[in-house]
Amino acid sequence: MTEATSEAEPPRLSAQTYSELREIAGRYPQARSALLPMLHLVQAAEGYVTTTGIEACAEVLDLTAAEVAAVATFYTMYKRRPVGDYHVGVCTNTLCAIMGGDAIFERLKDHLDVGNDETTEDGKITLEHVECNAACDYAPVVMVNWEFFDNQTPESAVQLVDSLRDGEEVHATRGPRVCTWRQAERVLAGFPDDLADEGPAAGPASLVGLRLARERGWRAPSGNGLRHQPPRDTVEAAERADTQRAESETKVEESEADTKGSRDA
Repeated sequence: MTEATSEAEPPRLSAQTYSELREIAGRYPQARSALLPMLHLVQAAEGYVTTTGIEACAEVLDLTAAEVAAVATFYTMYKRRPVGDYHVGVCTNTLCAIMGGDAIFERLKDHLDVGNDETTEDGKITLEHVECNAACDYAPVVMVNWEFFDNQTPESAVQLVDSLRDGEEVHATRGPRVCTWRQAERVLAGFPDDLADEGPAAGPASLVGLRLARERGWRAPSGNGLRHQPPRDTVEAAERADTQRAESETKVEESEADTKGSRDA
């Protein structure tokens, strides 16, 4: 008898994932435009961009694996190593860094016993220092699976990762409850999780400019020469948030003064 020498075929993605890859490709006039969301779907299915996922995308889009890999290795949101349940990104760009981002990152490395782009032994947390998250008005900022956690400190960041590891329900500062890495990647692939309306879309600090524009009558010309005025409901929401924050700060100051007075007495 002749011994079989053929090698086993490499593992393939599930039939459902292949079907969804084709569904994504069908959304675009030019199928190759679908590659970015398709790679997010691969991460949702595999946990990161695997060789199998690259080959699947190439097959569906009639591209070479090299063409797909070139895209997957260019963008930092695509990972080539397994990611934990929660990707924790600490902004260490200039403003966040000087506001405490560097200190947060160092504290989390020590607390989690991992380095940059490494995952804890329990597979829960992957820690990475990231570039600007476009939330400079809330520096220093931490992101968990791309959801914002504003005005962080080393202590609050430690509490955040501990809550995630303990399986507690965690809500982003200006967004929904935090889902897992794979669930978040599925949303980025274009499959909604119906959480888009949870939490405010913007916070008071981001809306200060709108409030000032309305108070001072500032206008910006539009493309057709018309004058644009900030929507009243948007500005009023910012004003309410500012008032609530001021009242809260006043109560804290009064409480601290009372406490100090009691000690002095």
